[in-house]
Amino acid sequence: MIDPSLLRAVVWLDYRLAVLFTVFLPLVLLIWAFVQKNESIQRLTTIYWKVASLLMITVYLMIGGFALSFLSALLARVLIPTSLWFWVDLNEEIREQPGSVLKFAFSAWRWSVTIYNLLGAALLIPFLPCAFSNTRFAAADCQVWLEPPLLYKSYLHADYTNGFLGFFGILGLVIYFLCLAWFVFVRLGKQGRQAMN
Repeated sequence: MIDPSLLRAVVWLDYRLAVLFTVFLPLVLLIWAFVQKNESIQRLTTIYWKVASLLMITVYLMIGGFALSFLSALLARVLIPTSLWFWVDLNEEIREQPGSVLKFAFSAWRWSVTIYNLLGAALLIPFLPCAFSNTRFAAADCQVWLEPPLLYKSYLHADYTNGFLGFFGILGLVIYFLCLAWFVFVRLGKQGRQAMN
C-alpha cells in the first residue's frame, strides 16, 4: 500500500504534467505549425488533439464519479503515443524535413509526451481494480485520483452538479468510441497507415 500523502503528491504531479505535456505544449506546437505552414506537423498535431480528447472526457467522467474513468484514462495513455507514431507518411515527411527549431521542438515534445504517457499508464495499472468494484472505487487511494478533476470543476463549472457534468463525460465517451470504431473498421482498412490520403 502506497503512503497516502505520497500518492496524493504523485497524482497532483501527474495532473500538472498533463496540463504541460498534453494541453499547453501541443497547443503551442499546433499554432506554431500553422504559422510556419508546416502541413505534416499540423496534421499530426491535429490527429493528436482528436485522440487526446479522451483525457478531457476522462476528467468529466471522474467529476461524475464514474469508475470506468480509470479505464478511459489508461486507454488515453496508450492511444496518445500510438497516434503520434502510427502514421507512416507523416513520420517520413517529418523525418525528411530540413532541420528547424519547430521540427526539433516537435520531436522533443513527441518523445517526451510518449514517455510521459507510458509512465502514466504504468502508474495507473495498479489502480485498475478501481474501475471494476464500487467498494474499491470508494477507497481513499482511488478517490485521490478524483481530487484534481473536482478542483477543475470548482473553478470552471461551480454552478453545475457533478452528475450533469458526468453526463457530458458519458456522451463524449460514446461519441469517441463511435469515431474510434469507424476509424478501426472502415478508414484503417481503406487507407492503412497513410494519414494524408
